[in-house]
Amino acid sequence: MSYGTADSLLSVTLDDVRGAQKMLSGVARVTAMEGSRHLSQLVGAPVHLKCENLQRTGSFKLRGAYVRIAGLLPEERAAGVVAASAGNHAQGVALASALLGVHATVFMPKGAPLPKISATREYGAEVRLHGHVVDETLAAAQEYAAETGAVFIHPFDHPDVIAGQGTVGLEILEQCPEVGTIIVGIGGGGLAAGIAVAVKTLRPDVRIVGVQAEGAAAYPPSLAAGRPVSVQSPATMADGIKVGRPGEVPFGIISELVDEVRTVSEDQLSAALLLCLERAKLVVEPAGASPVAALLGEPGAFPGPVVAVLSGGNVDPVLLQRVLRHGMAAQGRYLAVRLRLMDRPGALATLLGVLSVVDANVLDVSHVRTDPRLGLTEAEVELHLETKGPAHCAEVGQALREAGYTVID
Repeated sequence: MSYGTADSLLSVTLDDVRGAQKMLSGVARVTAMEGSRHLSQLVGAPVHLKCENLQRTGSFKLRGAYVRIAGLLPEERAAGVVAASAGNHAQGVALASALLGVHATVFMPKGAPLPKISATREYGAEVRLHGHVVDETLAAAQEYAAETGAVFIHPFDHPDVIAGQGTVGLEILEQCPEVGTIIVGIGGGGLAAGIAVAVKTLRPDVRIVGVQAEGAAAYPPSLAAGRPVSVQSPATMADGIKVGRPGEVPFGIISELVDEVRTVSEDQLSAALLLCLERAKLVVEPAGASPVAALLGEPGAFPGPVVAVLSGGNVDPVLLQRVLRHGMAAQGRYLAVRLRLMDRPGALATLLGVLSVVDANVLDVSHVRTDPRLGLTEAEVELHLETKGPAHCAEVGQALREAGYTVID
């Protein structure tokens, strides 16, 4: 595959990305590049984290939204803009519109996290809740655009948006000129496409790897078919890359310039989010943690130095709590166990004493006495424990069995 003629072949050029960079000066932050000693040791080469989770509005989306809206004609600005999003794009459009003095209407699903709805309103957009899935919300936004003349701002399928996102690639080359591999999450593909245009034109030797969640991986079958195809009912905790069909414009770029698209599991996403929080002290949403998940899945597959793009940090606190617990379970640091014991005074205290000896921290206890499966003198207890890893989990189970408890799988 040749990249030397990328500017002449593709709908977005390096000049477009450089123009976007000038337009974003003083608007979008040049986000930090943080080294990760833990990931570097794992990969066997330097690993750096490009912290778009620290961008204004909490994600890279401001870049593309601002460039798109800034490029509108005066009469288009006067008509206002409309967007559909469950969170990051909504906030990017809201802030960009406020900075440019354009009225923004943002359609969001009824189940969108309250912090994201509140943030979008605080940035100045009019928020309308419609539908329960993004496809319904998108249809409502497009209908609104047709009725009112407002300009629909697509989250990824437009050259201006891609050019704006591509400024991340220029920053990576400036901050880590020796980069060997860039790993970036892919939903519709705007960010990966923009980075690919900027980086491959200047440094065709850099390997670019896209990452999708297994349950919402539309790019692998699309690349195999040579055209965008849809994935029915995409399902993943990573709502930032939960897109059922690639965009036409980014697909054309990614199919030419991105070297590989990998998938990661929900367990790997959870573990990656937990690692970012514990080791890097960075709050990252599941979509933003997807490049780290890919590193954890096969650390030896990426020539260094490696840059992993943390695309966003807008994680709902309720989801964060669930994901952290899921991530701890995936790492063997959280154990749920059910067992039978005699229903008599002091039995639960004795059980907790056994767990104390093996240093297992009890998070919560459920005690059942009336289930018809139980004998007259039996009780069933479900315990959620914080442990130190798989070996400690095995030690806890062994201690319970040696103490005479029946552990129920």
